[in-house]
Amino acid sequence: MSTTTKIIQTTDIPKIKGGLPFLGHMIPFAKNPFIFMKKVSDQAGEVAQFKIFNQRMILLTGNDASKLFYRSSDEQLDQSAAYKLMTPIFGKGIVFDAPIQKKNEQLKMLMPALRMNAMRQHSGKIITEVEDMISDWGDSGEINLVEAMKQLTINTATHCLLGKEFRYELTNEFSDIYRDLEKGVNAIAYSFPNLPIPSFRKRDKARVRLHELVHKIIEKREASNDKHTDMFQMLIDTRYKDGTQLSSNDIAGMLVAAIFAGHHTSSGTSAWVLLELLKNPFHMKEVTQELDSLLGSDGNVTFQNLRETPKLENTLKEVLRLHPPLIVLMRQVAEDLLFKNHQIKKGDMVWASPPVTHRMAHLFRNPEVFDPDRYTPGREEDKNLMAYQPFGGGKHKCSGNAFAMFQIKSIYSILLRKYTFEFVDTPDTYVDDYGEMIVQPKSPCRIRYKRRTADTFISKYGTAGDQQEASSQCPAAPSTKAQPATTTTEATTNPTFYISIDKQLCQGHAMCAGESPELFNVSNNVATATVASPSVSMLEKAQCAANHCPNAAIKITTDHSSK
Repeated sequence: MSTTTKIIQTTDIPKIKGGLPFLGHMIPFAKNPFIFMKKVSDQAGEVAQFKIFNQRMILLTGNDASKLFYRSSDEQLDQSAAYKLMTPIFGKGIVFDAPIQKKNEQLKMLMPALRMNAMRQHSGKIITEVEDMISDWGDSGEINLVEAMKQLTINTATHCLLGKEFRYELTNEFSDIYRDLEKGVNAIAYSFPNLPIPSFRKRDKARVRLHELVHKIIEKREASNDKHTDMFQMLIDTRYKDGTQLSSNDIAGMLVAAIFAGHHTSSGTSAWVLLELLKNPFHMKEVTQELDSLLGSDGNVTFQNLRETPKLENTLKEVLRLHPPLIVLMRQVAEDLLFKNHQIKKGDMVWASPPVTHRMAHLFRNPEVFDPDRYTPGREEDKNLMAYQPFGGGKHKCSGNAFAMFQIKSIYSILLRKYTFEFVDTPDTYVDDYGEMIVQPKSPCRIRYKRRTADTFISKYGTAGDQQEASSQCPAAPSTKAQPATTTTEATTNPTFYISIDKQLCQGHAMCAGESPELFNVSNNVATATVASPSVSMLEKAQCAANHCPNAAIKITTDHSSK
């Protein structure tokens, strides 16, 4: 009996013309990465090749190619090898400089500070920071919106994630340190992260100083009887699986990694929320009326009632589609891959570009139009996770995505109820600055503000004399650990729906367990369903948990075969 081996005929990956010796296409890429990659995609399609410094780059855009990028394993596409530019920032042996298993272990250490219970505690801190920022604004004035949002989001991220020493004792110095570290992320750093250029020297000096500060704070805390509950203390108390304690260098690097996750995706996005609302007065009116109706002129802002702001949330989603913070995501190919008869070779660098995919007409209707309604029931254009990818995708999706969304909604729940805003310059001058790898609106980004008066509110719900928690569209989670609502026998004999959890997408945010502890449990940063086949009485809670999963990892179905 003979056997035959199927031979697959491979075709060349479309190649972009031009380029210079040695430099390849580095010059047009560095000039404007987004324009360059959109041109590449428009010319060559969903998979295309070009060179930068003699390195073959493969650009993957669109639904199918993005699935290859985000769903391949670490053994196939190595995230660490593609992000050596972060090693001088995070430190040796930290995150992208660590072996795969250790990197994943380190990232899991950060998750408790980004979970639902922690987020409930963060809301008051964020509101404090916003009110502190506007405390000296007066009744009217003008601001540089980009600079204001950079400072506000670094303050909120520091306050929520790092602790009081960084926020109140080292505010200015840490802001300077972080700014110099962030400037180390640029197009040149992807290929030559250690060139002796001024921005890299400042980056390295800032990293040394950060380590010194962290070491001093650790010593101070060890000598004190004060109890701390911030991420900093959590890392001091955490141990690797082998029992090893994190060094001060480890802690410094992971704190910066946390701030990058919680800040750099927020500052530019925060600015663009206001800019897009000003460019689209109809949506500005809708969002403002939603907040007025929910909170009144001075109602309390909480984690729960911010979930009842679909107009604001859809606006934020649309801002993230049109202005995703990261222009390009990278992986190095660790073993040969086949994509639609195109061979992607070991050693190639593959890129995904969220802003390019986000502007594809076959994935998003009228993609150049600002349209928050594209996320409403019946359209839900964000449900295709391989098309809508502002925070990346798969198991490496930015773990700070839930914090970023919550942070920005908190900011505007205050600003839009305190002030009205208008452009200082013509609307068409407010555009993205692609000179940096982390996208921001171009500066100066001048905005004029004017304080609102109480008689401009459409509702007095939630005023200081009548504050209450807004009712939730989801059933409130019980304050104590609840018992399953169905017995094993009932669940088995009367199954009505099934829960499936995509383990690759789940990062352990624990939103599901917070919404419905009867149905979900989170252990070792992985969620599991605790009832095999729940009764119909639990369907609403299950759907609520699925709706609030930041990574859309939960699927509710009545078809057992699709579980």
